[in-house]
Amino acid sequence: MKTATIVGSGLVGSLWAVYLAKEGYSVKVYEKRPDLRKAKISAGKSINLATSYRGWKALDAIGIGDEIRKIAVPMYGRTMHDTDGNITYQPYGINKQAIYSVSRGEINCKLMDIAEQTGKVEIVFNQDCVNADLEKGTCWFRNTENGTTTEVTSDLVFATDGAFSAVRYNAMQKLDRFSYSQNYIEDGYREILLPANADGTFKMEKNTLHIWPRGRFMLIALPNFDGSFTCTLFMPFDGDKNCFNNLTTPEKVTEFFKSTFPDFYDMIPDVAEHWGNHPLSSLAIVRCYPWFHGKTYLMGDAAHATVPFFGQGMNCGFEDCTVMWELMKKHGDNWKKIGEEYQIVRKPNGDAVQDLSLQNYLVMRNKVADPEYLLLQKIERRIAELYPDKYFPMYSMVSFSNIEYKTALEKGNSQENMIKEMIDENNINHATSATDIDLFIYRQLEKVFSIA
Repeated sequence: MKTATIVGSGLVGSLWAVYLAKEGYSVKVYEKRPDLRKAKISAGKSINLATSYRGWKALDAIGIGDEIRKIAVPMYGRTMHDTDGNITYQPYGINKQAIYSVSRGEINCKLMDIAEQTGKVEIVFNQDCVNADLEKGTCWFRNTENGTTTEVTSDLVFATDGAFSAVRYNAMQKLDRFSYSQNYIEDGYREILLPANADGTFKMEKNTLHIWPRGRFMLIALPNFDGSFTCTLFMPFDGDKNCFNNLTTPEKVTEFFKSTFPDFYDMIPDVAEHWGNHPLSSLAIVRCYPWFHGKTYLMGDAAHATVPFFGQGMNCGFEDCTVMWELMKKHGDNWKKIGEEYQIVRKPNGDAVQDLSLQNYLVMRNKVADPEYLLLQKIERRIAELYPDKYFPMYSMVSFSNIEYKTALEKGNSQENMIKEMIDENNINHATSATDIDLFIYRQLEKVFSIA
């Protein structure tokens, strides 16, 4: 029987184990952490996840999407909260398209269960990868409980062990001409859990992503299945009046939330007591190449770690699984061809999703409250309604299709420039009639798409 070693039982590793099992592989997954299902520990740095089209495609391809939908909450748009408590809503797509909020820990545990239920996957915990022979498909693991070391050799090795991948660090980064960069953004994040009401109901509208945009920083909230919201504050570490390094006492934390997010504070006036329940964490982008060598392959964050502002980290990693699986169908057991085509196809898209994520951070923390941006979005939505076969907004291309990330980035930026040009040329503002806007849209698209 063909054998495979997977390093890391996170989201991508657990899903890829299911794919390999379906293809007849005997799979062993080695995980540095204890078993999440037994230990009361976080599934890494959590930040609730948003499952969108690419993620569902990967899950549905092997028949497990419905199991994950049972623990996911649909979000049909963004709800923005200003400092006066006023609310503005932006739908994500058309015809009630949604992305789905899911707890990282819950989906991780569910995927591990599904992997083990195949009967072909064994997950071994408390195993830290300390070295790897990329050519031979050999990995060495140190037991974090007793210090013993185990040598494991298999036909294939897949490193799905995250942004700080041990396989990449201990072996691939030592290769000649291996390119690698790790860049931290100047902002960090801290989570706060907003509990459900006493009767288990949600304190806010549940089917939406809540954002408190404040220009240089922002607070977001994603719904959980139990009525709570996982809230995340993104903000500079230092160098600004509003930064994490200034929130050093409970009194300062309380005053910050009371003055900056008053409607949020009203829902959780004891916010200072919850402040230290989750660590202050950093955010990094990792780029590297190549993504395979010998019998060893990088997938997910190990290949293309990104920041979470487009909700595509998990979806992109799941799409790695889909692409790799399709290449297995195409090339059979010729894993050299699979690896070569996999990295050629996926590397430009890994870079693009990182650029998209950084770009969307600026949108979320600042532009979503900007009247000019809201006008642009209103017009874009109208274009999509009028010409659904010709025009796809960037957000829809990324979240509601499997159009390549690189194409979505290029086309989306081009479309935004086109709309800005139309607004400027026709002096469009919020008072412009809907009939006139439709006419201006027609004239613009007639030039661009030759609409007759």
